[in-house]
Amino acid sequence: MSAPPPPGTRVAIVDDDAELRRSLELLLRSAGLDVSSFRSAQEYLDRPPVRPVDCIVLDLELPGPSGLDLQSQLASVEGPPVVFLSGTADVAQSVRAMRGGAVDFLTKPFEPSELIDALSRAVARGRREGESRAARTRARDRLASLTPRERQVADLVVQGLLNKEIAALIGVGEQMVKVHRQHAMQKLGVETPLDLSKLLEAARDPEPG
Repeated sequence: MSAPPPPGTRVAIVDDDAELRRSLELLLRSAGLDVSSFRSAQEYLDRPPVRPVDCIVLDLELPGPSGLDLQSQLASVEGPPVVFLSGTADVAQSVRAMRGGAVDFLTKPFEPSELIDALSRAVARGRREGESRAARTRARDRLASLTPRERQVADLVVQGLLNKEIAALIGVGEQMVKVHRQHAMQKLGVETPLDLSKLLEAARDPEPG
C-alpha cells in the first residue's frame, strides 16, 4: 500500500454518474486533496481546471468522447497520469487503457483504499515524469548552444571515436577536432565522454509505452 497523496494534490474526476462524482469528491476531499469534477470528457476539454491537475480519475464510458479518447488527447500533450474507472471488467479496453499509459484500471465497485493507492502511484509517476521532462528541457537548452560542427563532434565522441578518426570522418584537421571538442565540453559543462553521453541521453525523447 502506497502512502496517501500529499495534502493539496489536485485531482480531476471525470464521470457522468452524479452520485458517484459526489461520493468521490467527499472521499478525496476528506483525504486533503483538491478536487474538481466534470460530467464528460468534452466538459473537461472545454473548461479544464485553472491550475493543472496532478491526476485524473476517469470513467471509461462517457457520453460523447470516451475515457479512452480523452486519455489519447491528454497523452499527446504530456497530460497528467490517469486512473480509469469502469462498470465492466472489459479485458480488451483495460489492456488498451494500460498500454495508453494508465496507472490503474479499477472496476466498480471498488474499495476507497484501492483508489487512494492508485492515486498515490499516479502522483508519484507524474512527479517522476515532470522531473524527467525538466531535465530533458535543460539538456536540450545546453545542446542548443553548440554550433553544428561542435554538435557533430560531440555525437561522434560519445560513439567512442578518437580525435583522429573524427577528423578523417568529417574532413578537418585533428587539431580542429580538438578545438571543437573542447568548446563543446566547456559549453555543456561536462568533463568526460561519459558525462557527455549522459547529457545526450537526457535530451532524448522517452521510449513510447
